Amino acid sequence: MNEKNTNSQENLSIMDSLIQLSFLVQGILTRVGAEHDVSIIQIRLFGILRDRELSMLQLAQYLDLDKSSITGLINRAERRGLVERSNSPHDGRVVHVKVTAEGHQLIQVVSSKIGRQIKAITDTLNDKESLQFRALASKMLFPLSQQ
Repeated sequence: MNEKNTNSQENLSIMDSLIQLSFLVQGILTRVGAEHDVSIIQIRLFGILRDRELSMLQLAQYLDLDKSSITGLINRAERRGLVERSNSPHDGRVVHVKVTAEGHQLIQVVSSKIGRQIKAITDTLNDKESLQFRALASKMLFPLSQQ
């Protein structure tokens, strides 16, 4: 990398740095998702459901979607055999969603591809920088999870 590129990268504002990093990550998610006919919102859904079963209401809250949008999202995933719904044994009005075996296979493939591409980006950081980045990202994200 030449000195001019290094200097212009070091002069990015926090806003520009975060936005460009976001574009980079969103691009990875979009490309990998497209390879498997999965949208970014479906990738988010599978990230949430990969190790648990949640109600439709909980999923709507996690994904910040209204009832009709979450229903459509789950309908599409269910038609592909990636998730299944069941009624709560405690309250018949509550519908739970969980990932199927086929869904888990897709999650594993997509997660692996995304992980490799993210690793290619983060491998530019040394161990100390990597620890600092994770600490700073966690510090910025933690207050948002408390809202």
